[in-house]
Amino acid sequence: MTYLPPAMPMEAPRSLIEPQKSRKDPSLPPHALLVFTPHDLHACLSLLDGCWEKPHRLFLSDVMVGWYGGTQTAVLGPMLGAPQAVLVLEKAMALGVRRVIAFGWCGSLQPHVAIGDVILPTEGYSEEGTSAHYPVEEPVAPSPSLMKSLRSSLCVAGLTVHEGKVWSTDAPYRETEGKVRAYQARGALGVEMEMAALLTVAAFRRIDLAGALVVSDDLSRLVWRHGFRDPRFLQARKVLPGRLLEALTAESPSGNRSRSGKG
Repeated sequence: MTYLPPAMPMEAPRSLIEPQKSRKDPSLPPHALLVFTPHDLHACLSLLDGCWEKPHRLFLSDVMVGWYGGTQTAVLGPMLGAPQAVLVLEKAMALGVRRVIAFGWCGSLQPHVAIGDVILPTEGYSEEGTSAHYPVEEPVAPSPSLMKSLRSSLCVAGLTVHEGKVWSTDAPYRETEGKVRAYQARGALGVEMEMAALLTVAAFRRIDLAGALVVSDDLSRLVWRHGFRDPRFLQARKVLPGRLLEALTAESPSGNRSRSGKG
């Protein structure tokens, strides 16, 4: 097997392929929720008024637009891993998206971060293959305004919320004991697959993005323990869609509620 050099030249900022809006693509509103799992996607869509009857498709993900609290909002998903999440985000930005919250699950890396808690990532340790292709100043951070809105919205939800770094990996089946110990020592609260890349692309494209991750499983004691049926995990997933939509649209001016079509 032949391997390419680990670092390729980054001096030319212009890409030969840029995301663009085609004639068949709809225009999207500035506000968007990226949802990683199918069940959570349906829960978020159920809270929108006047939702499109038929989804638009972007790279295996559905795109729907509706209204939440008077603000037109897009919901996109499901998606798995940094490459797909970034493809969807890049195209969504070309269609008009500028303010994004990403909603997914993660594994705990610290004993005080329990199943059913929520992590708001402040930085991502990248062990996925997408971030390195976007030259940005490190470290990248989430949007301050969206983080403020998330704190405000989640504080009334009865959830335990942590803010801190996460480890993003392309290889969940290679979360080894040595890696877990190393990222624990660096202060990472959780492990997941997308956030480092999404934060990097948002910094590169200069849009607002933040994430909220519900803890679904636990690696903190170097033994994997899942909590997919844990009542705390299920309750957090029940509460989060409304709280995230509230945070996403919190600073939106009361806009024109005329419902333009799909474009």
